[in-house]
Amino acid sequence: MSEIQDLTLTRALELMAKGECTSEMLVSELLRNIREHDAQLGAYVHLDEADALEQARLADAARRAGARRPLLGVPLAVKDVINIAGQPCGCGSSILHGYIAPYDATAIARLRAAGAVFVGRTNMDEFAMGATTENSSIKVTRNPWDLRRSDHQGCA
Repeated sequence: MSEIQDLTLTRALELMAKGECTSEMLVSELLRNIREHDAQLGAYVHLDEADALEQARLADAARRAGARRPLLGVPLAVKDVINIAGQPCGCGSSILHGYIAPYDATAIARLRAAGAVFVGRTNMDEFAMGATTENSSIKVTRNPWDLRRSDHQGCA
C-alpha cells in the first residue's frame, strides 16, 4: 500500500476489492498518520478512533459477505459544519462547544449508505465564514507542505 497521504479514493477501493488491504488497515494507518502530524497541522478538531475502527471492521465484514456499495470501507473526514449523529459539531466556533449532533445530515446519511467510514471532523473558519481557518475560534490549520503558512497560502 502506498503512503496513506498519497492514496486516492479510487485506489483505496481497488486495493480493498483485490484483497490487498482492508478498511481497518486503511483507518489504522490514517489514524497513525493523524496522531503523528496533526499536532503541527491542526487539521482535526475531533477524532473517535474506536468508532472509526468499528465502522471499518463492519465495512470489512460487509465486503466479505458480498456487499458492493460504492464507498464501502473508504475512510473520510468531514468538515465541522456537517452533523454526524452522536458527534460534536462546533462549526469552528467556541460558542457551540459541547453541542452534539442529534441526527445525520442528509449528505452524511447518503455517504453512510454508500459505505463510507467517518474518521474525524476537520477544522474550519467559524460558521464557514472564510476559507483559511484563520477565522476559526479553535485553531489555525497549517499547510502540510509549509508549516509557516495557513492551509490556503501558497496554493496556486
